[in-house]
Amino acid sequence: MKTDYNKLMHEEIASLGYKPRLLLHCCCAPCSSAVIEKLKEHFSITYFFFNPNIYPESEFSTRKNEFKKLGVLVVDVGYDHNEFLSLVKGKEQEKEGGERCKMCIAYRMQKAFEFASQNDFEMVTTTLSISPHKDAEFINSVGEAFEKQFNVKYLHADFKKENGFLRSIEICKERGIYRQDYCGCEFSKAKN
Repeated sequence: MKTDYNKLMHEEIASLGYKPRLLLHCCCAPCSSAVIEKLKEHFSITYFFFNPNIYPESEFSTRKNEFKKLGVLVVDVGYDHNEFLSLVKGKEQEKEGGERCKMCIAYRMQKAFEFASQNDFEMVTTTLSISPHKDAEFINSVGEAFEKQFNVKYLHADFKKENGFLRSIEICKERGIYRQDYCGCEFSKAKN
């Protein structure tokens, strides 16, 4: 039986007695839009933009700048696409959603947990589960593993639930937010 990560998130939120400091790993403004809307009343959120997978650098800058349309500033720890290429070396021809993508997701989440641990955040989560193309079970299992490793609580989520993805599309239309047509790396762009 599959775990209902959306239910787990709502149970966690219901148990809060205050607004904990949450580091939200953000992949892009479109995916972040509905997640921010859902979480902003419950958490003191810092928006963490770590995405060395995005190619080319101009696309990285465009995606980062779109957060201004959401009225949020992101913590940007820089762009080093070679870091991503080294990570996925030998996996370039993997199918979209395969091993290369899992490595990329896990690496970006690891960096979020490292940052959270070093900067006294109480919780971490990621916007990645809002995509209908991303495996929420995998994302949450990675979060659970890093919670133990870094001693920072992971907020379980499946943000595509409750029409999360649809709401992100609506917000982007309302605010004129650029919606990319590929996940981020040159390999996902080529498959498009």
